[in-house]
Amino acid sequence: MSNYSKQTNWGQFVPLVTVFFFWGFIAASNDILIPVFQKAFNLSQTESMLVQICFYVAYTVGSLIYMLISAGLKQDLVNKIGYKNGLIAGLLISAAGTLLFYPAANLHSFLLMISGLFIVGLGFSLQQIVANPLAIEVGPSETGSQRLTMAGGINNLGTTIGPLIVSFAIFGSTAAATNDVSIESVKVPYLILGVAFVLVAIMLKFSSLPAVTPTITENTDDVVKGEHRKSALAYPQLMMGMIAIFVYVGVEVSTASNLPAYMEKNLGFATKDVAPYISLYWASLMIGRWTGAVEAFDVSAGSKKILRFLAPYLAFGVFLLVNAIAKHDLSHFYVYGLIIIAMIICDILSKGNPARMLLIFSAAGIASLLTGMFTDGMVSVYAFTSVGLFCSTLWPCIFALAINGLGRHTNQGSGLLIMMIMGGGIVSLLQGYIADLTNIHFSYIVGVVCFAYLAFYAIRVSGILRSQGIDLDKITKGSGH
Repeated sequence: MSNYSKQTNWGQFVPLVTVFFFWGFIAASNDILIPVFQKAFNLSQTESMLVQICFYVAYTVGSLIYMLISAGLKQDLVNKIGYKNGLIAGLLISAAGTLLFYPAANLHSFLLMISGLFIVGLGFSLQQIVANPLAIEVGPSETGSQRLTMAGGINNLGTTIGPLIVSFAIFGSTAAATNDVSIESVKVPYLILGVAFVLVAIMLKFSSLPAVTPTITENTDDVVKGEHRKSALAYPQLMMGMIAIFVYVGVEVSTASNLPAYMEKNLGFATKDVAPYISLYWASLMIGRWTGAVEAFDVSAGSKKILRFLAPYLAFGVFLLVNAIAKHDLSHFYVYGLIIIAMIICDILSKGNPARMLLIFSAAGIASLLTGMFTDGMVSVYAFTSVGLFCSTLWPCIFALAINGLGRHTNQGSGLLIMMIMGGGIVSLLQGYIADLTNIHFSYIVGVVCFAYLAFYAIRVSGILRSQGIDLDKITKGSGH
């Protein structure tokens, strides 16, 4: 029986995670658009990364707009309009962005295409500001990061399915597919997504999501042992956490964004045959997040031990199933089941402590990238895709560490963290530039540097939080590790 402070409100959590699904679907689908746009518009590797720049910098622009409006209102925007209305507004903005794909395809305009992605990203930024702290708040604080991990697992169900569906929409069935690029075929799936955004907005309108949560009115005097700070920026865990989010999203996105070019140029893959491996990369995040989400369930310690081994292979089974439905050859992927064991071991070693998990998984991410850089063939491909396994739990770890102790500054801190999602575009552009200067194989050194900072943050933030009277082991007590 649980001794947590409260129980997870599943009636609120379930509709909330639908938006996490769409974030993943679009983000992973961009990896299919990159090689398509590269051929259709004759772009260099650096130029093709404008897809990611426009999409991820939109998060920064959206967060800045959010903060400016809040400043003008002299009140936090989400606090004024409510969590539910914030999510609905974000979905409708994203739906408007998908409408641009129709004229963009007809006019064969790369500028209009990436403008549409930019507007979709603007909507996502508002959704992220609302949804991430809300996922932590709809249940016991002891399992907040694990609940965010569970939401991330739903996100990665979208990332697993997205590349396959978009690839099918562009290239047609595997049997009939050629390597020809059709920009015209891009508009239909994105218009369908726009309709889906509107339908989810309507569903949320009638959901039980709260207008506000207790955290936004909480005074930091009680949280930080008598200290009073006037701004979220006064907390070093947040300042360093902003850089951590920047480099984390950067390495996560850039690893996948440059993988198609690596497989095509170095290994001779056709563009249409890359989709299953992009799907595997994003499925790897789902595998890791489903494993981490086990702690959010109120079950016995023995059951959690069983689920810790069952959940990752259940997620891997989902990947195999969707690829079987897409009629892809699965024989190449069975060996990946052995690599998953390494992730499970890392999860067990972390013992539920978010800082320890961040350190262990970052070290494993460095090992994966170096293995990929110093090997060739399918070994390097599996090494690069396994980066997804070790990125899987980093977002909730960083997010939970960065906003820990912020109290009534939590929404401001969340907005600042979401702003740093722009790292996904900037780091991808940097890796693309280095790839053009040297080669794609070597360009993955960018990811190694990103992971190195994350390991440093994991070590440093523990001391920062301890000085504020926050014990990370105590926070995660009862997690079942």
